[in-house]
Amino acid sequence: MMAEITVMDFNAKERPQWCPGCGNFGIMTALRSALAELGIPPHMSVISSGIGCSSKMPHYVRTYGFEGLHGRSLPVASGIKLANHKLNVIAEGGDGDGYGIGMGHFQHIMRRNYDLTYIVHNNQLYALTTGQASPTSQLGMKTKTTPYGVVETPFNPIASAILGGATFVSRAFAGDTAHLKEILKQAIKHRGFALVDVMQPCVTFNKLNTYEFFTKRCYKLEEQMPKHDIGDRGQALEKAFEPEKTNFEKIPIGVFYKTERATYEDTLPQIKDKALVDYDVSDVDISGAYEDMI
Repeated sequence: MMAEITVMDFNAKERPQWCPGCGNFGIMTALRSALAELGIPPHMSVISSGIGCSSKMPHYVRTYGFEGLHGRSLPVASGIKLANHKLNVIAEGGDGDGYGIGMGHFQHIMRRNYDLTYIVHNNQLYALTTGQASPTSQLGMKTKTTPYGVVETPFNPIASAILGGATFVSRAFAGDTAHLKEILKQAIKHRGFALVDVMQPCVTFNKLNTYEFFTKRCYKLEEQMPKHDIGDRGQALEKAFEPEKTNFEKIPIGVFYKTERATYEDTLPQIKDKALVDYDVSDVDISGAYEDMI
């Protein structure tokens, strides 16, 4: 009989090197709890990441992990999923990592609808490099690269995901780990590409978007009346633009949109019967291909 899976099973030996109070701690706690409550053994999950504070997550959660290049967590995750589609694959990154240099990957993986979860630690700046403006920095925000205030319109990841083909689109707040855990559980269980955009306060460099800032402004979509319809794309888009329309006085969190359609893996006959890693390739002769390469 298999032993019950607990949060302790996901505790890694490595000690987190984030700043005290960093929102990443809340995301890590929620993710460990979500995996435990879903009963997914550590060896059946893989976390891929890019570069940044958020991208240290594979070191701090006891699953398989791969820390790749800046902005490349999604192509790594898609490769892992294709090699063994039985695995629970989670990609992690920050707003600069994923919505900046990784934007092209973000767009194309949504339309392909890979069955994986993408957690974006959205602290609205580049924290690892000490606080430069990112694609999601608010208008007027003063940073090291925008001493007179950001003049560019912030990127809207929720609206982009709804229009771009993601089949599960959500937002959460790192300061509410109980709610974040439930959103992560839904995202991981969803069959298709699931975005979880997490409002993650950076206590060291972002003095605007603080815990207090989000606590005052965030409200849960599932608690609203009339009830939010997650199957209505038009309604989801309306909620996605609410922060911009209200000058960030109202920030909805929860599931914005959910739909079902065939995943990318469903279209591949090569993995219909078994995963690629389960094929016996011991008698495959690659000497010809190798000689061509050299």
